[in-house]
Amino acid sequence: MLAERAQTMLRETLRADDPSLEVTDLEADGYARGTLLTIASPSLFGEPRLIRVSGVEKASDEFLLDALEYLTAPAEGTTVVLRHRGGNRGKKLLDAVRGGGGGGIEVVCAELKRDADKQDFAAAEFRLAGRRIAPAALRALVGAFSDDLGELAAACRQLIADAEGDIDEATVRKYYGGRVETTAFEVADLAIAGRHGDALIALRHALDSGADPVPIVAAFAMKIRTMAKVAGARGASAASLGLAPWQVDRARRDLAGWTDEGLGAAIQALAAADAAVKGAERDPVFALERVVGVIAARGRALA
Repeated sequence: MLAERAQTMLRETLRADDPSLEVTDLEADGYARGTLLTIASPSLFGEPRLIRVSGVEKASDEFLLDALEYLTAPAEGTTVVLRHRGGNRGKKLLDAVRGGGGGGIEVVCAELKRDADKQDFAAAEFRLAGRRIAPAALRALVGAFSDDLGELAAACRQLIADAEGDIDEATVRKYYGGRVETTAFEVADLAIAGRHGDALIALRHALDSGADPVPIVAAFAMKIRTMAKVAGARGASAASLGLAPWQVDRARRDLAGWTDEGLGAAIQALAAADAAVKGAERDPVFALERVVGVIAARGRALA
């Protein structure tokens, strides 16, 4: 998420300087020799260029050779972004960039693992927007979205856009339900991962803590719908799906072990559960347990 944000900010900055900016995306692992140098060469009308290269951690030898050559004589008006997700592949190229070759700089997007780091991140979101958030509210917000930085960033943006005045703990609970919604997504994540027993335990804990069945089903539905959208359009860009890149990455991870038939069965089970918890059946808890079982079985219970 941090890397995607950095790329977006760079693109917006370059486009603000010149709206005629041309953006090109390359894959470093399926690269053909000479492509980078051809795209980076000055155009007839001199438009600025942004070349975004993904998969540098698995780059082909051809790309590494071209990229190292490019650093010795970068094209004027062209910005090249190299996305490297870690590992030793391409180390010579990374060292050249870190050493300032071709005017290169490194933007470090390390994973935020500690709650303190996530709180600092969220606090900075509000500070940059000129808003204040109370310490207790900040802790509640990070607690609600501690497992996904992208969701935490989205929650900050929603509060900044929709809530008036200073953000206190009551405001956070009004929008996100504190522990209740967090537990709902925890139940969904466990079931989608196939951990049936753990999901049932988390579900019981959520209900005992006062969670309402309706938002629990809604949490399942949101994640399964996203998974189905990504599965049905493999290779499509996040923008074309109406999703953020981090949502697509998360859905792809969640899809491990799932089939198209299983997703269809899970969607049918969720529709039945949604009706059940809204009054179609007498026992909404049983309906929840039933849909957890279907999803934990990757939809095979109904397929």
